Amino acid sequence: MEPHCLGKPTDPGRSGRNNRLFLEAVLWIVRTGSPWRDLPTMFGNWSTAFRRFRDWRTADVFKRIFDALSEEADMEYAMVDATIVKVHRHGQGAKGGLRARPLVALRAA
Repeated sequence: MEPHCLGKPTDPGRSGRNNRLFLEAVLWIVRTGSPWRDLPTMFGNWSTAFRRFRDWRTADVFKRIFDALSEEADMEYAMVDATIVKVHRHGQGAKGGLRARPLVALRAA
């Protein structure tokens, strides 16, 4: 992943010194849906993280990382079926989907 990142660890300012922490900050933002200003201080200054995110987005770094990881994907060990993981006893045979309700029942409610 490192060849796709911007900056080198020896560069001053926003550099490649701590790419992992920066990516964890981006994932925190994505997971929580919070604005950048709410980024916890353990990830560093929010404005520095945002500027670095903007630089990476402009340079298509995230796309290059995704493409590189997609090429190397080996899904042989990610397949799961009933021979490996048993279905919960309540997880089989249930009727699924939405039930159609007549308009008369909706008006009465």
